[in-house]
Amino acid sequence: MAKIDKAIKDIHTADNTSERNNSVHPVSWLLVTIIYIIAVVSFQKYNIAGLAGMVLYILIQCMWHEISIKDMIKRIWPVFLLTVLVGIANPLFDRTVSAGVLSMATLILKGIFCVTASYILFTHMGIRQICYALRILHFPKELVTILLLMHRYLIVLLKELERMQLAYKLRAPGQRGLHFKTWGSFVGLLLLRSIDRAGEVYDSMQLRGFNGTFQVFPERYNTVRSVAYAAVWCIAILALRIFPVFEMMEAAIWRILNLGV
Repeated sequence: MAKIDKAIKDIHTADNTSERNNSVHPVSWLLVTIIYIIAVVSFQKYNIAGLAGMVLYILIQCMWHEISIKDMIKRIWPVFLLTVLVGIANPLFDRTVSAGVLSMATLILKGIFCVTASYILFTHMGIRQICYALRILHFPKELVTILLLMHRYLIVLLKELERMQLAYKLRAPGQRGLHFKTWGSFVGLLLLRSIDRAGEVYDSMQLRGFNGTFQVFPERYNTVRSVAYAAVWCIAILALRIFPVFEMMEAAIWRILNLGV
């Protein structure tokens, strides 16, 4: 149950952190993140040198907004592991083993960069402002509502799971964890309890006048700063996409060393 409590605490911490004042419009943040992900994905599968330069966006954002890289890795390491598992079979399907290893490293880096950029967006903006930006960009309101509900009531699901684990431990005090024979019934019971709880939540929402969409009231943002933020980062991402930063730095260092000699 300690892990569930920690997960709930992390969700509350992320929500509280994202509620800090921000003068940049959420649409600017969202567009920059989408453009960055598109730029990362657009690299060829053997162009690992050019792809490596895209890490500068991650590092600058983490330093600028004081996001701990250590905490970020702790929270999303399972996604990193999944990315590695997806790319680890790539050498078997490529022309040669060496080319497969190179394409595997490129695929893993792409996954890590995309997940990290999404984490930075969520940590700094929060789900409420992200959904507000999606509605401005005319995303389907049903999808936006589902996304907001999934995040808002994730804690309810975790609390339900915590109660079921406590009940199981009271019936099997000397057992560590769940016995594998009870996994199926445990998951099935969690599904049934989640459906019942969802019905209760929906009934309470209807009693409060819910009409299918959440009203997200806009805040005041600095228009000039928002446009400047989006323009500067789009230009920077385009430059990172076109120019191999690390190769240019290596060439410059070699020139300096040769001149010194």
